[in-house]
Amino acid sequence: MFFHQYSGSRLRFCAAVGLVIFSIVSKEAFAQNSGQPLSLHQAITKTLAQNPQLHQFNIKKDVLLGRRETSELTPALNVSIEVENFAGSGELSGVTSAETTLALSSVIELGGKRRARLSVANAQLQTFDYHRQAFTLDVLGDLTSTFIQALEVQALSELAVEARNLAQSTLKIVKNRSNQGAAPEYEVKRAKSTLSHSQLQVDALEQQFQRLQIKIAAYWGETLPSWSKLDGDIYTYGTASDFIALYERAKSSPAIAQFASEARLKKAQVSLAKTQSKADLGWQLGVRRFEDSGDTAFTAGVSIPLFSGKRNRGALKSAMASENEVIYERQTALLKLHVQLFEAYSQRQQHVAAVKVFRTTILPDLNSALASTQRAYETGRYSYQDWIAAQKELLDAKRSLIESAAAASLNQAVIEQLISEPLN
Repeated sequence: MFFHQYSGSRLRFCAAVGLVIFSIVSKEAFAQNSGQPLSLHQAITKTLAQNPQLHQFNIKKDVLLGRRETSELTPALNVSIEVENFAGSGELSGVTSAETTLALSSVIELGGKRRARLSVANAQLQTFDYHRQAFTLDVLGDLTSTFIQALEVQALSELAVEARNLAQSTLKIVKNRSNQGAAPEYEVKRAKSTLSHSQLQVDALEQQFQRLQIKIAAYWGETLPSWSKLDGDIYTYGTASDFIALYERAKSSPAIAQFASEARLKKAQVSLAKTQSKADLGWQLGVRRFEDSGDTAFTAGVSIPLFSGKRNRGALKSAMASENEVIYERQTALLKLHVQLFEAYSQRQQHVAAVKVFRTTILPDLNSALASTQRAYETGRYSYQDWIAAQKELLDAKRSLIESAAAASLNQAVIEQLISEPLN
C-alpha cells in the first residue's frame, strides 16, 4: 500500500492517514477565534503544517540527497608535477640536469563500486522515508490520544456542572423541608458540603482541561490555545474487523515496512562491502622533460593494492552480521505489534459493549430510580441518605459511561495508528 518512489506523495499519504485516525468528524470550518471549537481534523492539519519535529525530516533528507549525489561521482582526476635531479652537487647542481614530469592520474573502480554506492544511498533514502512515515504516525497518534483525553475531560466537566446544579437544587429542597420542620439541620449542612465539593470538582476539571489545551497547542508550536472548546464525539466508533484481518493490515504499516527497507539497506551495504574486496586499478599518464637535452618522453604506470580482499574481511563480516540482525529485529517487532494490537482490540470491544449497556439499561434504570427516590424523599417516605445515594449512583454511572467511551476511542486510535489507516 506504500509508495515505492521518493516524492512528496509519501508525506501526503501520512497526512491522509492522520486525518482519519479515529473518526471524530469536524462540524465547523477552521477555527479563527476562541469562540469556535477546535476539531481533531483542524488539530492534525496544523500539526502537519507546523510541527517542528516533522519539519526536521526535510533537513535530514537533504543530507541523504547530498550523500547520494556524492555517491554518483566517479573517481577524481589528479594532476601532479614532479621535479627530479636538481639543486644537487657536481653535475646535478642547479637545474640543468633536472627532469620534470607532468602527470595525470586517477583510479579505475572495479567490482561495481559506484553502482553499489548508489544502491546504498537509494536504500538509505527509502529507509528514511519509512522512518518518517512511522514517526509522523506516532506524532499524530499522540495528538489524537491527547485530543480524546481532552474530550473526556470536557465531558466530565459538563457532568460536574450537572452534579453541581443537582447539588444546588438538592440544597434548596432540603432547606424547604428543614424550614417546614420535616428535615433536621444536619441534612442542610450535608447538602451545603456536597455543593461545595461539587464546585471544587468543576474547578479542578476546568484546570485539567486548560492543561490539555496547552498540550494540544504545543503540537504545532503555539503556547496559548485559540479556542475554548473541542469539537468531537467520543461515542462515535467505526466497525472493527476481526483481529486476524487487523493484524494482517498492521503488518503492512510503516512501522513494520521500515524493517523490510532496513533489510534492503543492509543487503546493499553487504554488496558494497564485497566490492571493496576487489582492488581498484590506479593509473598514471604523463610527460617528462629532460632539461640537459631538451627532450621529452611519455610516462605511464599502473598500481594495484595487494591483499585487499584479506584486509576487507572484517568489514564484510560486520555488514553481514548487521543484515542478519535486522531479521530478528523484525520478528521481535511483529511479536510486540501482535500483543499491542490485541490489547487495543480487546479493550475496545470491552468498552464499546460497556457503553451500550450503560446507555440502554443502566442509565435509564438509574434515572427512573432517582426520580422515584426524590419524590419519596419529598413526601417523607425515604431518607435523605437514600436520595443522595440514588444521586451518586446515577452520577457515577454517567462518569463511567464517559470513561468507557473515552477508553474505547483511545483504543480505536491505537488500532488505527498501528494499521496506519481507519477501521472503515
